[in-house]
Amino acid sequence: MKTVSKNNIWLPGLLDNFLLENKLDAFNKNYETFSIPAVNITENFPNFVVELATPGLQKEDFTIEIEEDTLKIASKKVEKNKDENSDSRSLKQEFNYKGFERSFKLPENIKTEDIQAHYENGILKITLPKMEEKKALKKMVEIS
Repeated sequence: MKTVSKNNIWLPGLLDNFLLENKLDAFNKNYETFSIPAVNITENFPNFVVELATPGLQKEDFTIEIEEDTLKIASKKVEKNKDENSDSRSLKQEFNYKGFERSFKLPENIKTEDIQAHYENGILKITLPKMEEKKALKKMVEIS
């Protein structure tokens, strides 16, 4: 394995200092940033499970609704007014807890009346139970 001394890596260090030392922050302050939470969807025998990574929110911040064959998950986080009499000021703020909306088309075999949601440790977990599949009935017909 080839080793490289720190003396030979001056260019990346110079670029890191130039780009990352508050140079791009001025650009970011001019535009509203937003994020869409990451989603995991799993399927097992009795149901589908949708999990959204939403740290920093409370369960009261969410609305979940089913409209026809669409699951809609939304959040609206109202930012609290900062105390103007405070002795501190924010130099950098990367936490982003603004609103979002995600929609998912549901399969036909979901029991919408039994959908459950649970929020814990920054994960919103929605359980979508499946309907039991109709089994094909086999019937013998007697010939008369």
